[in-house]
Amino acid sequence: MAPNETRDELVFFVNGKKVVEKDVDPETTLLTYLRRKLGLCGTKLGCGEGGCGACTVMISKYDPFRKTILHYTANACLFPVCALHHVAVTTVEGIGNTKSRLHPAQERIAKSHGSQCGFCTPGIVMSMYTLLRNKPEPQMEDIEDAFQGNLCRCTGYRPILEGYRTFAKDLNCYGRVANGTGCCRSERGNSMNGGCCGGKANGPGCCMNGKEDNVTMMSSSLFNSSEFQPLDPTQEPIFPPELMTQSNKQQKQLCFKGERVMWIQPTTLKELVALKSQYPHAKLVVGNTEVGIEMRLKNMLYPVIIAPAWISEMNAVQHTETGVTFGAACTLSSVEEVLRKAVAELPPYKTEVFQAVLEQLRWFAGPQIRNVAAIGGNIMTASPISDLNPVLMASGSKLTLVSNEGKRTIVMDEKFFTGYRKTIVKPEEILLSVEIPYSKKGEYFSAFKQASRREDDIAIVTCGMRVLFQDGTSRVEEIKLSYGGMAPTTVLALKTCQELTGRDWNEKLLQDACRLLAGEMDLSPSAPGGMVDFRRTLTLSFFFKFYLTVLQKLSKNHNGTNNLCQPIPSNYISATELFHKDPIANAQLFQEVPKGQAVEDMVGRPLMHVSAAKQACGEAVYCDDIPHYENELYLTLVTSTKAHAKILSVDASEAQSVPGFVCFVSAKDVPGSNITGIANDETVFAEDVVTCVGHIIGAVLADTQEHSRRAAKAVKIKYEELKPIVTIQEAIEKQSFLKPIKRINKGDVKKGFEESDHILEGEMYLGGQEHFYLETHCTVAVPKGEDGEMELFVSTQNLMKTQEFAANALGVPSNRIVVRVKRMGGGFGGKETRNTILTTAVAVAAFKTGRPVRCMLDRDEDMLISGGRHPFLGRYKVGFMKNGKIKSLEVSYYSNGGNSVDLSYGVLDRALLHLDNSYNIPNVSSMGVICKTNLPSNTAFRGFGGPQGMMIAECWMSDVARRCGLPPEEVRKLNLYNEGDLTHFNQKLEGFTLRRCWDECLSSSSYHNRKKLIEEFNKQNRWKKRGMCIIPTKFGISFTIPFLNQAGALIHVYTDGSVLLTHGGTEMGQGLHTKMIQVASRSLGIPTSKIHISETSTNTVPNTSPTAASVSADINGMAVHNACQAILKRLEPIKQSNPKGSWEDWIKAAYENCVSLSATGFYRIPDLGYDFEKNEGKPFCYFSYGVACSEVEIDCLTGDHKNIRTDIVMDVGTSLNPAIDIGQIEGAFVQGLGLFTMEELRYSPEGNLYSRGPGMYKIPAFGDIPTEFYVSLLRDCPNSKAVYSSKAVGEPPLFLSASVFYAIKDAIYSARKDSGLTELFRLDSPATPERIRNACVDIFTKMCPSAEPGTFKPWSVRV
Repeated sequence: MAPNETRDELVFFVNGKKVVEKDVDPETTLLTYLRRKLGLCGTKLGCGEGGCGACTVMISKYDPFRKTILHYTANACLFPVCALHHVAVTTVEGIGNTKSRLHPAQERIAKSHGSQCGFCTPGIVMSMYTLLRNKPEPQMEDIEDAFQGNLCRCTGYRPILEGYRTFAKDLNCYGRVANGTGCCRSERGNSMNGGCCGGKANGPGCCMNGKEDNVTMMSSSLFNSSEFQPLDPTQEPIFPPELMTQSNKQQKQLCFKGERVMWIQPTTLKELVALKSQYPHAKLVVGNTEVGIEMRLKNMLYPVIIAPAWISEMNAVQHTETGVTFGAACTLSSVEEVLRKAVAELPPYKTEVFQAVLEQLRWFAGPQIRNVAAIGGNIMTASPISDLNPVLMASGSKLTLVSNEGKRTIVMDEKFFTGYRKTIVKPEEILLSVEIPYSKKGEYFSAFKQASRREDDIAIVTCGMRVLFQDGTSRVEEIKLSYGGMAPTTVLALKTCQELTGRDWNEKLLQDACRLLAGEMDLSPSAPGGMVDFRRTLTLSFFFKFYLTVLQKLSKNHNGTNNLCQPIPSNYISATELFHKDPIANAQLFQEVPKGQAVEDMVGRPLMHVSAAKQACGEAVYCDDIPHYENELYLTLVTSTKAHAKILSVDASEAQSVPGFVCFVSAKDVPGSNITGIANDETVFAEDVVTCVGHIIGAVLADTQEHSRRAAKAVKIKYEELKPIVTIQEAIEKQSFLKPIKRINKGDVKKGFEESDHILEGEMYLGGQEHFYLETHCTVAVPKGEDGEMELFVSTQNLMKTQEFAANALGVPSNRIVVRVKRMGGGFGGKETRNTILTTAVAVAAFKTGRPVRCMLDRDEDMLISGGRHPFLGRYKVGFMKNGKIKSLEVSYYSNGGNSVDLSYGVLDRALLHLDNSYNIPNVSSMGVICKTNLPSNTAFRGFGGPQGMMIAECWMSDVARRCGLPPEEVRKLNLYNEGDLTHFNQKLEGFTLRRCWDECLSSSSYHNRKKLIEEFNKQNRWKKRGMCIIPTKFGISFTIPFLNQAGALIHVYTDGSVLLTHGGTEMGQGLHTKMIQVASRSLGIPTSKIHISETSTNTVPNTSPTAASVSADINGMAVHNACQAILKRLEPIKQSNPKGSWEDWIKAAYENCVSLSATGFYRIPDLGYDFEKNEGKPFCYFSYGVACSEVEIDCLTGDHKNIRTDIVMDVGTSLNPAIDIGQIEGAFVQGLGLFTMEELRYSPEGNLYSRGPGMYKIPAFGDIPTEFYVSLLRDCPNSKAVYSSKAVGEPPLFLSASVFYAIKDAIYSARKDSGLTELFRLDSPATPERIRNACVDIFTKMCPSAEPGTFKPWSVRV
């Protein structure tokens, strides 16, 4: 039975081409194969764990069981190449390209501005393409569901949905830009507002009409869908006929052997059973969605893998007398399809369990995982937080097991799981099938799940609940309550169920059940996963929802005749509603270019991002897409596992035995200086001491990434542990601060407090944030072999520091190092300085070996090593009058800087300069302290301390309004600055448009109308609450270090009239290159098609400032303009001699007259400089302003919230490109939404980061954006201080998402009021479901009291 010795062949198709592979390593994934072997780099690596969708491809195969061709999406990063036999793969390159034609799925995302950095775009395109292959005319809901497994960090999702909405057959007017009577702006089907512009819908004063004055036309169309080519399903590539004929032939068993793993694919159940008795510890793999992650992230090794996907019995679906039986290899998507059909065809009483399974599957991972993961795998993985196992257990599903001994059927009950990830299935047994039972009359079933994010997230607590009543009564005959996430296994609440049997379904039963559950579902306060109070409360909340749902069904089914049970109170009904999402609605308003602007002058027009089409086709080249060099090596970092320790020894001897190993690099290999960092307080490689988990100690070089990864894991390091400082609290206790402490003082604070009617004190904590750019840090270093020259291809925002640090480490002058950046897959500040820790190590390795070296960090390494946004603790004391007017403020900020200075001072300065947000505070005393801790150094992140500073301001502002008993919008407005006021840092406000933004936002959001409706809603609903909040922002534009506000540009004009433009800024998706081309086009008076930007590099523009602080378009735009003017000046005489000539004529003549056609441009922002000691000078060139109003709904029982609507009015001056600016506003807003409501970094008390990937760290997904999302650019507000009257837009809008946080807080106040609590309460950021639920104090939270802090060691700490 031993697998044959001759090599088996793997046959599959990629984009229509046949691939025959003899030498397959079972550890190779489809992604690696596509990128390395086939050179198809359109498919991207974003996370390596199936959590981001960047690697999505379409898999097509003929299904012999269903006799059809199936097309489905899958994550190439997990899909084993061995599973591809007789399968066709389609990648983004296979559906269209810029050379011949784009596929409509590519064209529409590009033209609707749905691709910014473009790294996630190919995956999103493939999700859409696959949907269109299966459903050429999808519903909007299908489109939204198709993206559950895709993430994007740049766009805020709205433009992607908007572009793809044009494929939907239920296309409403948002797809066509209509403003007729049927326009959904004129009568939104939402009773929550008074139509457009407060009821003036399309009347003379309507914002959509643009005829209010004849000067400014407002437009709401960022793209013209009539230009889109139609979708023609007949033009799609056909399924390879050869694979159709193959399917009729008898398959033979396949076996592939790699270096460490053997893959066997049997064809019959008999073969499978024999293999399992021969290799009892082999893993059965269908989708590889669990084993793939275990082998990659958890260091596990399974030498034998058996793939049962071809075995007919394991794919069969049978409808029996008692239920539906699924073969264990049936995918979750196919289970979903079968059950959906059953629910539609059978009487509802029979399908209660099926409906619960469907409800769980609806939020189960993303489609890419559901399409490949098998139901049997979900059971056998035995995860304690499985979404399905509680349902299967509570319903008493039957499992059929098979082995050499024969078959046996067992019920999945409390005995099935024997321990963490262990079951009673014997090693040689195989799970053959699962029977999900029909429900009976009088039987009710519900399933619930709570996670950090609705889409594609693992559960915090999940459950299945079943009750069977005695015939015609409301007396419990049987009840089963099964929970996941409350123990190391899925558990049944046996004691509770026993006590409830035979009882009547009434209030008394509810009280007893909750009391019993609180006792039985107990958790140790140090339980893994943390969130202990929340999880315990959820078990009760879920039962309460089940209780109400059953009550409702009972009264319906008994038609209220025999009054079996009390009716459910009307204000409780919403607690039983399952989550449903309304179709999204949005509008973007911007000012049209003035009448008479030349057609080819693109400034002010919504020009598409210049790389969008390339990005949508997978042709755009990112750092890791650069083809491999002949003798290239791959580097993997070796990092510390201790937060603070002495290094006793580093032993790389075991690594040397890994195949392909070349060498180990450490501090002794650094030819120049090992000292590095912005403040020279870091090392390239740690020598004696490590000061954080993830501190780089050395690096392993090998021939491939797999080998270097394995070798790095084999390096053994011995430590002597020292006590770490992890949290801000610990740093304050130990006085571990970076000196100096910064202060800004104005006025007389003491006097201000004496004059105040009231004084309030409080504190607020803001968690950090991971950048989660879709492209992790990446560097390719190519030594040139002479004079110490080296070329570095890097994903960085900061070429100058990257060059300088590499030169220092190599001991050569900067002129030997060239750094080149084509584009980044996102940056957000994370690549402003922290890329250098990787780049410098790679440069040293390339120097040592004399060979090109490449390294792209895995997501888990990137999250661990590179730091993020600074967590902040703010303490405040505020004095105010009874009308809410602020008199005096004392505030101190503590930020967690991590183990080195990096940019912490700049971040803290900006926090102090934004402590006022937009409010005039006459007397201020403030202090800012950076805590030095044993965490990886925190760094720049969009907003750069501003959001943290302003968040604390809004915290005390909302408290002041509550304390005064006044509407918060009135108190905020009362305290707003006016034109000409001085800020607390004594800068005069000029061109202060904030009050205009405020009034416009109040009116366009119908604020007062909706506020009344919200109050009404909250009266009528006890367990769902709505809240609304309107928040202003003022953001200072400039680097706070004055000399960084400079930029250079270089322009070459070639004799054919084409222009090559280079400037100091980098492209990371924000559209900087696009804007620079627009600026050059207007300056030179030539069409944009004649201008090209290739890349940013240190050998064209030297000493560049980082692309950061939102000023890149301002300063580089002026430098470009300046360079263009130099060229024009030289062309002046030639133009005069031939005024009717074309641009090409003039250039040719200039060349022939020996006129230089190359020029540099330079710009610096004048008169900047601020002195903290004296509190004088001017830190900012100008300010950007905006206002947002957001409405949310929270579920008081689970802590879930949904974003109902957001209206934003933003002042961006005269926009250079409204499409890009609106994209920046929406993207920043959604990133802020993550910061304030979802994204939570979790550290152990020892300083070890738990949340190292999308599995545990949740950024907003498609379904998290506001259902109604309106963005409007303030009209007629030119800004005299920047290029073509524009304004900076990258960072300012991020803080507007605080409106969501305070809307949530508003809703929680309403919930607390119903529990008799009216006092102020503290809500820290982010407002996760856990914090929301715990703040909605009620009978259930009181049954789960918290353990005393200090009496136990928590699983995670707040850093």
